[in-house]
Amino acid sequence: MAKQVFASLASKLRKGGIAAKDAAQAKFLHKRGMNPKSTLREFLLYLVFLLDLSILTFGMVNTNMYFFTKVMSELFLETKSFINGINFKTIRNIENFWEYTEGPLLDSLYWKEWYNGQPLDPGENYIYYENILLGHPQIRQIRVRNNSCSIHEYFQKMFKDCYDAYTFGNEDQSPFGPRSGSEWEYHAPNNEFELWHWGRLGTYGNGGYIFELTRDKVATAGKIKQLKSKLWLDSGSRAVFIDFTVYNANVNLFTAIRLLVEFPATGGAIPSSELFTVKLLRYVSNFDYFLAACEIIFCFFICNYLLQEIIALQSYRMAYFKNFWNCLDFLIVLFSLLAIFYNIYRTIKVSLLLEQFLENSNSYQNLHFLAYWQNRYNVIIAFTVFIAWIKIFKYISFNMTMTQLSTTLSRCAKGIVGFAIMFFIVFFGYAQLGYLIFGTQVESYHTFGNCMIILGDFDFHEIENANQILGPVYFVTFVFCLFFVLLNVFLAIINDTYSEVKDDKTLKEVDFDIYDVFRKGYNSFLLRLNLKKPSSLAYRPAVSKGGKETQEAPEDDFEKYDPNSAF
Repeated sequence: MAKQVFASLASKLRKGGIAAKDAAQAKFLHKRGMNPKSTLREFLLYLVFLLDLSILTFGMVNTNMYFFTKVMSELFLETKSFINGINFKTIRNIENFWEYTEGPLLDSLYWKEWYNGQPLDPGENYIYYENILLGHPQIRQIRVRNNSCSIHEYFQKMFKDCYDAYTFGNEDQSPFGPRSGSEWEYHAPNNEFELWHWGRLGTYGNGGYIFELTRDKVATAGKIKQLKSKLWLDSGSRAVFIDFTVYNANVNLFTAIRLLVEFPATGGAIPSSELFTVKLLRYVSNFDYFLAACEIIFCFFICNYLLQEIIALQSYRMAYFKNFWNCLDFLIVLFSLLAIFYNIYRTIKVSLLLEQFLENSNSYQNLHFLAYWQNRYNVIIAFTVFIAWIKIFKYISFNMTMTQLSTTLSRCAKGIVGFAIMFFIVFFGYAQLGYLIFGTQVESYHTFGNCMIILGDFDFHEIENANQILGPVYFVTFVFCLFFVLLNVFLAIINDTYSEVKDDKTLKEVDFDIYDVFRKGYNSFLLRLNLKKPSSLAYRPAVSKGGKETQEAPEDDFEKYDPNSAF
């Protein structure tokens, strides 16, 4: 397309019939060294890369993932006990935990008959008749040592035991209870690469006291009843994990489910859950093989971009990072390399784990580790796609409007930094004030981190009930300071700078307008195919004073030529 533009310009120059504006454009491009042809070629190649990356990204997820997660979540989190209506979300103490485990959990894990009472085939363990349970579910307990906290001398006679909140330093790893089985002994983590779990009250390791369920519901129920009678959970228990993985062959999806119940040192219980629905077996259907071809193309693109960035880094060194677009290129290549390496690792690891599962299906299969990292892989790809789409601004910025916007952002940067300092001073001040006033009564303010996140999204009745005087005062002053004052200051900084940029007559014009290049090339293409009539304002002969004919540029509706502008 750019070739057609330059060919058209050259043809007009040879014929001596070029408009003044076109001549100035050609001269300007050669003078500045800006080549629309190379820019357009780079832009079109980047669009191919972006299309390939988008196909890969949206090929990883589909609506079945949401419905699979929703079905499993409703089954294991919301199914109520027939006796007292307890479900996982309503667990409030150790007794509720055992009631949930003996009732809704076992009923949800073991499906032995159809809805009409007809028994399923022996050995089958399908959930909702469509989803197979991979291996045995596992229940893991984390404990703290006795006397891990200090009791004030006034109450030492009243309390013989003291169990502190969980930390890695006070974790109990010694056998306890009757010591009549492996569930009473500590098991070290068998996967050193698996990350710790971040719960609502703390961060927990991967070891613990482990009890594996079996495929027989009656035997499992008997074992759970035995653990309950022997106080497997007591004052030293701080967290219980229930881990298992479900696979659906119809949609080729895995769901790694982790149910966590934390027992704070204050008493009670806090349930939480984590469900990762991922596609670990990648190459099954025809569309999967199409995605594999896209992955190969993606790797070629990344190798090419990697070489370009290495050459640029060697040439410019640290000055390379002073350019915003270079930083985006660097992040795209970095995230893409991480995604490629993880994709290879995941494929190999899944094959090994599934081989182990087929050899020994009567044991716990830890796919939560892979599902977790697959979820992190999806996050990396999501950021890569986001940055890749942002980079399109690099190619569409060759026009006056985009130049004005970028100049506005660069000129108001110092003002925004100063505003940000003032904003965060007020913001952190209100966060600390809210934490100290309402932290002991309102859940949204029970930690300083929550205060910073929730600030601005008030539940007025909650803070009013916590303190009838300071609650309304806190709300009114916060809204006035941040919304009526600081927010308007922020908008004023941007509006004032944008007005200055628009009125700036010395603002540097862009080297060429990519939209104009596309338009000229498109019109030339239509003319060659005789799909468009020549403009009625064609160049017409004009008679000079000497009687000779010369080419005269028409008066058209385009803007007047400015020798200081580009297109």
